[in-house]
Amino acid sequence: LSSFYQCGDVYESDPRTGETLGTAAFGEAVTPGWGVSAHTKVDPATGELLFFNYSKQAPYMHYGVVDARGELVHYVPITLPGPRLPHDMAFTEHFAILCDFPVYWDPEALAAGAHAVRFYRDQPSRFAVIPRRGSPEDVRWFEADPTFVLHFTNAWEAGSTIVLDGFHQANPTPRLRIDPAEPRSFFGMLDLHELGTRPHRWVFDLASGTTSEHPLHDGICEFGTIDPRRAGRPNRHVWAMTSKPGWFLFDGLAHLDLQTGERQHFAFGDGVFGSEAPMAPDPTRDGETDGWVLTYVTDMNRDASQVWVFEAGEIARGPVAKIGLPRRICVGTHACWASAAELARTND
Repeated sequence: LSSFYQCGDVYESDPRTGETLGTAAFGEAVTPGWGVSAHTKVDPATGELLFFNYSKQAPYMHYGVVDARGELVHYVPITLPGPRLPHDMAFTEHFAILCDFPVYWDPEALAAGAHAVRFYRDQPSRFAVIPRRGSPEDVRWFEADPTFVLHFTNAWEAGSTIVLDGFHQANPTPRLRIDPAEPRSFFGMLDLHELGTRPHRWVFDLASGTTSEHPLHDGICEFGTIDPRRAGRPNRHVWAMTSKPGWFLFDGLAHLDLQTGERQHFAFGDGVFGSEAPMAPDPTRDGETDGWVLTYVTDMNRDASQVWVFEAGEIARGPVAKIGLPRRICVGTHACWASAAELARTND
């Protein structure tokens, strides 16, 4: 299933052949013209897919649930103050978490037909917590420090609180030095160092309605992945991509132990860049680091690409296998892992 980085059609592909099968039926069942946003979430425990969409028309956001058969079974409006630009969401065993960040189109410019993104530092970040089959009246809003989050890693319930981990941006709209004659100057908009993206934790207290938050590590990284079996449940380990300053290029892989604060890192080397690195669990073991982390790597020096495989708990040792690809591919961003058993179920 593939979706657009803003909102658009959702396309299904055959996971074995890559053949495009057409638009997903549930995407055609939502509000006409709204589409489905990036980063739909699948709960491996239930097979449900959770999603949101947004628009420049009121109520500005919806939240929905698709069951394991691919049918839209829940779809409700989430009222926002105006058009927003959310990119990701999170979920726990019983809740979905949606966002309203103070990074959005300038209302005056938008009224004139221009799309100018602004960061409103005097406004809080807001997180909507809604039961996974909840109604609009069930939404609870929690405020936090102003920021923008491109990607979350996970969320879970801990007693009467909800813990949410993601990548906090210190400077969501960096002042860029754009040279129209130099296309590379536009990469600053996605430079993780300019944005100041660092692992961060928010805790929402359902009893008091308050939020607490703190950084998890001071290293610049993004595009976090976890053991997929922990999605929506507590996790300790995160794998994330480090970046080359001044570019939107991943130059290394980091492993963060959220309990001890330990950080392992492996640098790919000059001119070698990777993609988001999903964790592939060992089906014979259940430990959170029992498995492998994989990334597509493109070596610009050799004009060649490979898949690098790392032991999940020993990232700093480097890849334990390198699988050559028949031709060089472009440097990517997101990636996912599916086991042979999961692929077999797609044919059922």
